[in-house]
Amino acid sequence: MSGTAFARAQAYSTVAIALALYADVFGTTSTVEGLFGTAFAVVQLLIVLPLGRKIDTGNAKRWLLGGLALNVLVFVGYAFVTNVQGVILMRMFQGIGASVLWLTGSTVIGEIATDGERGLWLGTYNQVGAFSSLFGDLVGGALLAIYEFYVAYAVLAGITLLAGVGVLFVLRNNPGGKADPDEATGRETLESLLSLSSVRALVSFRLGLSFGKMAVITFLPIYARTAFGMNPFVVGGLLAGGKLTKALTQGYVGDLTDRWGGKHRFIAAGALLYALGALLIPLAEDAATVFPAVTVALPSVGEAGGGSLLLPPAFFVLSAAYMVCGIADSIRLPASMALFVEEGEQFDAVAGAMSLRSVAWKVGQVVGPVTVGVIWDATSVGVAFALAAAFIAAATGVFLLMYDSPSVAVRPTPGD
Repeated sequence: MSGTAFARAQAYSTVAIALALYADVFGTTSTVEGLFGTAFAVVQLLIVLPLGRKIDTGNAKRWLLGGLALNVLVFVGYAFVTNVQGVILMRMFQGIGASVLWLTGSTVIGEIATDGERGLWLGTYNQVGAFSSLFGDLVGGALLAIYEFYVAYAVLAGITLLAGVGVLFVLRNNPGGKADPDEATGRETLESLLSLSSVRALVSFRLGLSFGKMAVITFLPIYARTAFGMNPFVVGGLLAGGKLTKALTQGYVGDLTDRWGGKHRFIAAGALLYALGALLIPLAEDAATVFPAVTVALPSVGEAGGGSLLLPPAFFVLSAAYMVCGIADSIRLPASMALFVEEGEQFDAVAGAMSLRSVAWKVGQVVGPVTVGVIWDATSVGVAFALAAAFIAAATGVFLLMYDSPSVAVRPTPGD
């Protein structure tokens, strides 16, 4: 399972840097760059609910193998795109593969986790993904800087194939066990899950959070490349700092949520800290007044050339901002995932609960990047990221108000 998380997260990070190169090569506007994020999310929005039911009632091993195979085909497609339309099409297929791997993997881990330790298990599983994402930032960024697209995608395909071999020969069939199809009642189960105030609060929260967070994830590497001319390896290093802070503590924080309780407070604290990180990003415009440019001596590395690598002043501001975002995610994620798993177990529909978690995210992920891109084109980078932070803060306030309201769980009757 860790192998699938590694392959998925590394691919996501490397492609994020590649998108910055595509934006530079094709001279795209911020609106079009927003479509890079929207295209990824829109197909996920359409498939995630039926996919959750299929995973609840099917064989997770087969879904994992299918998702890994699709990702390999996506890397081949990325290697041969020649225009913006091709990039957007590949982002759509990548979105399908990522949904299959994330939803299936999280569901299996949640189901096999020891009672009372889900925060620890899910936090540790997320740590694997975060370390892999960091690996994708550094190694993927270096490969893109030295060899550009073909070698980078070949490496991603090789790692994904290795993960597939591990799933095929090591993971047992039907891992975690599955619900009876007659008990996983589809629409009725989702309605029953939404009868819980905690689930309604979490779903509402993720709508606003995804709007703001996906603006950061989509535009930060593009901003670093197009506004400050950062080398792909430098962009990867910038992103790696945020992934490192996200990776180091999730298992520990997940254990704290198990022992201390009050998971909703962890979620709120992490979200507000993420909003602060988003507000720090536009300060990169004035970074030269505080930080000097730094030249790092290196062997000749293709585009970097000349045996040196330039770190512009903006690098230090953007790195600090993204590190804050990484710490915020490490506080929020284990608690959020554990709450969804706990509520889903009441109806033998863990994947159904996780699909609700995902579909709420996809709504903001579809709307957020393109909206922020349009606003950025019409106003400024400061207004764009301030809007992202405002959505996150507002969603947190709504979440805290809704979470404490009473709810009644109604279990669906099989066959209704």
